[in-house]
Amino acid sequence: MTWRPRNMRLVAYGLAAVVVATLVILAAVLPPTWQLSDRVGLAALGLVGAGALHLLGRPRLVAAPGRVTVVNSIRTHVLEWAEIVDIRMPVGEPWPSIDLSDGTTLAVMAIQSNDGGLATAQLAEFQRLLRAQGEGREPAR
Repeated sequence: MTWRPRNMRLVAYGLAAVVVATLVILAAVLPPTWQLSDRVGLAALGLVGAGALHLLGRPRLVAAPGRVTVVNSIRTHVLEWAEIVDIRMPVGEPWPSIDLSDGTTLAVMAIQSNDGGLATAQLAEFQRLLRAQGEGREPAR
């Protein structure tokens, strides 16, 4: 099962398309005094911007029978179910955090509070799945 943010993906990929299209069109209609390398550079700048926006749209949470994969903007974490103690999203937080059995936490950008009811449903669905898998043990203190 895979969870992804809805609003952020729409904004990130929609804006990326607009940025690339705008800079490609601009490169095409520039005055003849602009060199080919300038035009290519402008289009490449649009692609760099789209790449940066892709980092905002890429987060996902994948639950598989043996493991959980948390893909955030830059890093990917592969966890065993037994490593996960709980997942929670306090009111006002942008996304939930997974409490791990080693005492650390891990942000899960795949479920975002700005998705409203969808985020609540996704969180509850993952929590049910976690309970069914048997969450990890609290760290020893």
